[in-house]
Amino acid sequence: MHDIRSIRENKAQFVAGLTRRGVESAAAIADDLEARDRDLRALLTHLQDAQARRNDASRQIGQAKAQKNEPRAQELMAEVAGLKQEIQAGEEQERALKKALDDALAAIPNLPASDVPDGTDENANVEVVSRRWGAPPGMNAPREHFELGEALGMMDFERATKVSGARFVYLKNALARLERALGNFMIDMHTTELGYTEVSPPLLARNSAFFGTGQLPKFEDDQFWAVSGEIFLPHSSADTGHVAETADTLAQQLAHTAVQRRLREHRLGLIPTAEVPLTNYVREEILDEADLPLRFTAWTLCFRAEAGAAGKDTRGMIRMHQFAKVELVSITTQEQSDAEHERMTDCAQEVLKRLGLHHRVMTLCAGDMGFSARRTYDIEVWLPGQNRFREISSCSNCGDFQARRMDTRYRPKGEKSTRFVNTLNGSGLAVGRTLVAILENYQEPDGSIVIPAALRPYMGGLDRIVVPEK
Repeated sequence: MHDIRSIRENKAQFVAGLTRRGVESAAAIADDLEARDRDLRALLTHLQDAQARRNDASRQIGQAKAQKNEPRAQELMAEVAGLKQEIQAGEEQERALKKALDDALAAIPNLPASDVPDGTDENANVEVVSRRWGAPPGMNAPREHFELGEALGMMDFERATKVSGARFVYLKNALARLERALGNFMIDMHTTELGYTEVSPPLLARNSAFFGTGQLPKFEDDQFWAVSGEIFLPHSSADTGHVAETADTLAQQLAHTAVQRRLREHRLGLIPTAEVPLTNYVREEILDEADLPLRFTAWTLCFRAEAGAAGKDTRGMIRMHQFAKVELVSITTQEQSDAEHERMTDCAQEVLKRLGLHHRVMTLCAGDMGFSARRTYDIEVWLPGQNRFREISSCSNCGDFQARRMDTRYRPKGEKSTRFVNTLNGSGLAVGRTLVAILENYQEPDGSIVIPAALRPYMGGLDRIVVPEK
């Protein structure tokens, strides 16, 4: 969320940042915000003047009555009554103007940091050469992960489609255990060695939480939503009726705008990433500077509608509606956040290094970053079956953008005033994509999969997944 005062005082900088983001008509957006802000402040000034006049007139009523000047008292009383109505109407207008301004601000992405490269898409992303690690494994005619998994008889997309539709999968036997092993390995490393606190968070969250981390309002269609059944439960036995009648009533309710609004207000969303519950853990709180940075990690299922992914990665486990991920979240001061961003990226890379997976790190350009980010590193792992790098982690510094939406502050030592915290999030790592990378990088010519040494303790000592004998 942007600070309207900052936009007012640094309009040219705001326009330049939005333009780098690829936002069309950045200047027009800034002009619109400026006009809304000006109208709101003018109204507030008028209300303050009206309230001051009402207070003064109320005092004069008492003086007029003391002087037995009834005509003057009646005149003042009529003025006070008129001012009361004017103020009430003005306060309603103030709420409407304030909401309209906040709604406009809420739809605008974070501004890129000054050192983020310019560009509109992934073609302008810049590799951090010093962070590249390893080398591609030498192999002839490598197969893709879904070919390997299906040949093992442990990856089943067809049956998952019957049950849940496209972009779901059944994992069985050793591959199911490998997925679990990866999650345990990542969580153990982040908590016992790298200073993160493990959290088991809710997988459903309210609109306010989605708003706090920036999924709402812009990305509503990318989420899966669950609606509480109590909205449609009858309030009395007399309302129950027959099943068919209830179904007809429900259809009529759903078509009603007020009911649709109520649905949105009461719904819960399945989290697209544990960033949502972990970052919102400190929403509407004032933290002590001495407690920062806070570092959280969670291994959860994640759910994404992938509304804009039609035709992309339609085969395999790269882009799923349901997947497991280990999330990293940090809450810091402004002074700590840049160093924390580098540290978080180091932690995510460490997982890949211990698994022996070749990867690189890309600095995303201004036009390719997520909505809430001011700077993002994407970690891309090498997939021999695809003969290219694919994203396996995205580590973002959001500055105070999310903190303003969540109203999360901290009190610096020795100061009475508060400041907004900075928030960071990253994947440490996406478990499904890490499984994909292991299958493709550790495949053998006979279709078996060598288990990386770091995972063998989590696999009961198993060192290889082999094709079952028929």
